[in-house]
Amino acid sequence: MKAACLTGKESIVIRDVPVPEIGPGDVLVKVKSAFVCGTDVRFFLNGKAGVDDANPRVLGHEFAGVIERVGAHVAGYTVGMNVAIAPNYGCGICDLCVSGHSEMCAASEALGVSIDGGFAEYVRIPEAAVRQGNISQIPEGLSFAEAALAEPLSCVFNAYEKIGIFPGDTVLVIGSGPIGIMHCLVALMAGASNVYISDISEQRMDLARSIDSRIRKLVAGDSQLQEFKRLTNGKLANLVITAASVGAIQEQAFALAGQNGRVMFFGGLPSGKSVVKLDTNEIHYKQLLVGGTTRQSLAQYRKCLELIASRAIDIRPIITSEGSLDDIVQAILEARGGVGLKRAINFS
Repeated sequence: MKAACLTGKESIVIRDVPVPEIGPGDVLVKVKSAFVCGTDVRFFLNGKAGVDDANPRVLGHEFAGVIERVGAHVAGYTVGMNVAIAPNYGCGICDLCVSGHSEMCAASEALGVSIDGGFAEYVRIPEAAVRQGNISQIPEGLSFAEAALAEPLSCVFNAYEKIGIFPGDTVLVIGSGPIGIMHCLVALMAGASNVYISDISEQRMDLARSIDSRIRKLVAGDSQLQEFKRLTNGKLANLVITAASVGAIQEQAFALAGQNGRVMFFGGLPSGKSVVKLDTNEIHYKQLLVGGTTRQSLAQYRKCLELIASRAIDIRPIITSEGSLDDIVQAILEARGGVGLKRAINFS
């Protein structure tokens, strides 16, 4: 089979490798569609510990496909079933796992991160992931590409459930990439009255508005705070979401939040740059609540498959181009450079 193998810093090689063997509790999935994530971009640019030419890693944790084979001990899944795969799974027995948060397990693994993922024609889903329910059947009528986007959407949904968005809220999302736009769509679904997106790129904000005209632009820069005060009659935001991995955005977030507001730090910062200056008096005197989230629970993943299938959230405009596995490096570079939104890597 063909697989895109990370072999080091800025090195991904398309190789012919054996189709993975499966054990009695495993499932083999034929990948039909996959997407690049910021994690893939980071691994490509910086390399990954323990990964080299002799020990490559197949990236890709946003993917969907068709079950090709099932192990002899597997129940509930059949050959030919269209499925989407949540990438994170845990030990299955710790308190976090049994409470439904296997993604936070201290012993968690992740397809496309710690084990081979979806940038290949076939991927093995390990028994632990099968048992925990990481494989979800795709609702009828949903494309593989749309189903694959349940992964990033469910990360966004996790933030929504954690921090809360309520009818009538004014929400400001800083960062107009695919994740930022998904935050806007979730906020609108939740009943927010005013949803703003802020970025240094007018083109990116215009792209967000082309997806849903209810999204309003707030240009980043020196006049951002004063303009936002004007637009909100001095009330500012009920909720500010940082959806870009830039420390300066986190530093600005508290000033943009109104009294009794909330701030969600969604985008993690690069190693070595995660310590930022924060005016804690803004938290104290405004009575702000501050939260952060990462990954998603399996329940959130399945909920987002339903939201996409029902068109409660129309994810289709997020897909702005398509290509094949041979285009994977180009897709990574486009994601890094902010070209388009999401390029679907499709397999025959």
